[in-house]
Amino acid sequence: MVSAQEYYPVNDGVKSINTNYTLFKNATLHLSPGKTISNGSLLIKDGKIVSVGKSVDSPKNAVVIDLEGKHVYPSFVEAYSTFGVKTPERSFGGRSPQYEATREGYYWNDHIRAETNALDAFKYDNKAAKDLVEAGFGAVSTHMADGLARGNGILVALNSEGNTAERLLDTRSAQFFSFNKSNLSQQSYPSSVMGSTALIRQVFEDAEWYAGGNVDTRDLSLEALNANMDLPQIFYGEGLYDDLRIASLSKETGVPFIIVGGGDEYKRIGEVKATGASYIIPINFQDAYDVEDPYQADFVSLSQMLEWNQAPTNPAKLDEAGLTFAITSNGLKSPGMLSSMLKKAFKYGLDKETALAALTTIPAQLLGKSEELGTLSPNAWANFLITSGELFEEETILYENWVQGSQNVIKDASIIDIDGSYTLNTGGKSYDMTISKSTERPSVTVKDGETKLGSKVAYNDGWLNVTFTGDADKKEYTRVIAQVSPNTPWSGKAILPDGSETSFNISKKPSTETEEEEKEDDDKEEVAPEVMPLTYPNVAYGYEEKPEAETILFKNATVWTNEEAGILEETDVLVKNGKIAKVGKGLSAGGAKVVDATGKHLTSGIIDEHSHIAAFSINESGQNSSAEVRMKDAVNPDDIDIYRDLAGGVTTIQLLHGSANPIGGQSAVMKLKWGSSIDEMVLDDAKFIKFALGENVKQSNWGSYSRFPQTRMGVQQMFTDYFQRAKEYEAKKNSGEPYRTDYEMETLVEILNADRFITSHSYVQSEINMLMKVAESFDFRINTFTHILEGYKVADKMQEHGVAGSTFSDWWAYKYEVNDAIPYNAAIMWSQGVLTGINSDDAEMSRRLNQEAAKTMKYGGVPEEEAWKFVTLNPAKMLHIDDRTGSIKEGKDADLVLWSTYPMSVSAVAEKTMVEGVVYFDIETDKELKEKVEAKKNKLSTMMLGAKNKGLKTQPAKKNEKQRLDCDTLETLY
Repeated sequence: MVSAQEYYPVNDGVKSINTNYTLFKNATLHLSPGKTISNGSLLIKDGKIVSVGKSVDSPKNAVVIDLEGKHVYPSFVEAYSTFGVKTPERSFGGRSPQYEATREGYYWNDHIRAETNALDAFKYDNKAAKDLVEAGFGAVSTHMADGLARGNGILVALNSEGNTAERLLDTRSAQFFSFNKSNLSQQSYPSSVMGSTALIRQVFEDAEWYAGGNVDTRDLSLEALNANMDLPQIFYGEGLYDDLRIASLSKETGVPFIIVGGGDEYKRIGEVKATGASYIIPINFQDAYDVEDPYQADFVSLSQMLEWNQAPTNPAKLDEAGLTFAITSNGLKSPGMLSSMLKKAFKYGLDKETALAALTTIPAQLLGKSEELGTLSPNAWANFLITSGELFEEETILYENWVQGSQNVIKDASIIDIDGSYTLNTGGKSYDMTISKSTERPSVTVKDGETKLGSKVAYNDGWLNVTFTGDADKKEYTRVIAQVSPNTPWSGKAILPDGSETSFNISKKPSTETEEEEKEDDDKEEVAPEVMPLTYPNVAYGYEEKPEAETILFKNATVWTNEEAGILEETDVLVKNGKIAKVGKGLSAGGAKVVDATGKHLTSGIIDEHSHIAAFSINESGQNSSAEVRMKDAVNPDDIDIYRDLAGGVTTIQLLHGSANPIGGQSAVMKLKWGSSIDEMVLDDAKFIKFALGENVKQSNWGSYSRFPQTRMGVQQMFTDYFQRAKEYEAKKNSGEPYRTDYEMETLVEILNADRFITSHSYVQSEINMLMKVAESFDFRINTFTHILEGYKVADKMQEHGVAGSTFSDWWAYKYEVNDAIPYNAAIMWSQGVLTGINSDDAEMSRRLNQEAAKTMKYGGVPEEEAWKFVTLNPAKMLHIDDRTGSIKEGKDADLVLWSTYPMSVSAVAEKTMVEGVVYFDIETDKELKEKVEAKKNKLSTMMLGAKNKGLKTQPAKKNEKQRLDCDTLETLY
């Protein structure tokens, strides 16, 4: 009847349809994680499960398969894949960046490709499908891995017997995103992870605006994005901080992203747990490094070693945190590695039922296919595995993987395992014979006493065929053929080298003590390996326990207050609840930790107004304005330079955008709380932005000839144009009419309204004057000129405008526009009433700013207290945080440094550095941490050598060079 209703012609013979049922009986059925039926039956027809249970009636036309002693599980579901969809290769070149989009009728940025449909590029890959099927997968969600918004994927059954119409389970499985640009365009923006973050945030605003009917023209990308919002939203990340970045985007956009993690979530599992997101997690654990050569071993950092040691705990940590996660084979060199990686994860604490869920019910749930995939239930697809025992046990064999009712034999279940040691008697001689890997690719070793003979083996359909030479040198051979049985000796006819026949018998040897010991050794390897404890942060010099605020009383210090009281001799300072509680002589406090500061100096913490440490990227160079990007989105809280800055007495920095464009990105003002989260470090109420002038922004030194502006005149015009646009944007916003939220314009409006403040990279007097005049024409003021090495020429105008100057102490002549720099710059600006500071713009200089401040005493005779303010109170004022830090005053944050001697001496060492009452650097603790770093490396090296000695695969030692970022560091994001 069904055949009679088909609408296509039959031109290749009589059309027949298989209407038979297949009944699997007497199996242990694992319907879903934690739900099992023993001696159960499974009935399938037309690629789907008809019924399942303890007792299932057998239809008359059913093919019955007895699975006594075997287990049946749902096939795995791959939630994140590129199966059958080739990622386009980059075919373009050239040095000049491209700034405009190449497509019409689509979104203004080429890297937003939500209109992509994976089906258009899909081609079923039989080889890749075979690999996935043999790893246990029955269905995959695949997509085009190209661009930031990647369009919709498709859900495919790995049924090599079927056709595309049968395999396609869903032509719209999910909508995909990433932070990576498209290979199909060389449009420059975004060029950084913070630019990608800002663009995706803007895209969702634009999509909502477009959906409201507010745009007259078609935008096929936004139409597709909106049309796909009913799908699961899957966002690909490449590590822990991408996870957190995606989670932040999820909160801002209201889109519940499913996060494809990086496998290192364990490092900050508390922060990951707080996201509340669902995850798709890779398990591509690293091989040990080859550290046999001590010289090569020095190349491997503690962080690399720790990752090898700790990453296998990641799935277990996610489970302990109560997070929902699926496991993906994505990232593995081949799907066949899945089994070994799972076994490793089990050794490190992953529960097997959790693993089963992460491969079956959870990915099905994330894709909205719980009724069709991931379980053995009526009306679900007949995708299931047949195994010899419980799925993840060491000895379990995967025999078959049925996909849409189509059988895929992985290993023949009828093959008897005959591995072992045997005695072969034939021709009046006795030989020792060992067979291994009999169920896979069998191999044989035959020995005559201690002499190993040439031999080969074939094992098919229950018949064993062994051929071996008469001795080590002769080519004549003996051949024995036996029908094997697992419990009785084998016998039969042997063919001797001269062609005559004789009898033979083969009997299995009992296990020897050595073999038992080897088996015990194998069992010992199952014991969970030693995992190094996590630290805060989980890198070298991380703390084993997260430091907390203490009540501390500094006694008899020379206290540099930066207040009217000046420098106080033999004075006490009490720190309590993160604040400076009291300043005076003869103080006491019950329960306080007393620090004898006799002969030492206590100051407020150094504040670096211009820093580029603790960041994954610095410049968003893809456009001439990047006001919408935020340095907070690129913070790296694990950067060792945070600890090094603390060792130099630095407690606060302004993490500035670079100087690749006139209007840069929003700053992140940060307290250097080593081991804390990004949110705990960044001061959200300190709102600043980087502007830039000079050679960098007009692209004098990096060969761009298509981006406006190309001259200093053009820079001025650009500022004027953008602020005029911002005024018009604000007028529209305040009109009560509908308006499109534009994050770039929102930021510039904040500047106009003195809600956000400009720190401008600057050098020459003409441009300094220009930017002040532009600001005055729009009735706001520039907050700070940084670098400003010609500030001494316009100090009077700066004082009149009310702008601060944050400069270098004695840098000059490192590029053309710095030729007029002099070391007296800071002193001259200060003498004219300009709020003056000394900054670093350099990770190395940042930890010796105390000495940089001292140079202003030499070059210009700045008094010592005022010179000290150049790196403490004055930058606090520049950053508008002087009400809470920058001086030692009751009620302010306890951001303090205890120096071994006069703080601006080259001999001065920071002995303790605290931020908000927490000691984040202590010179004695530092010595202990150094010893622990070496001890940990030695211990981990020993573990790696042990892994190599056990025959485990290793990878070459490789050195990861730390990239130091500065104002003109450019990134290319792909």
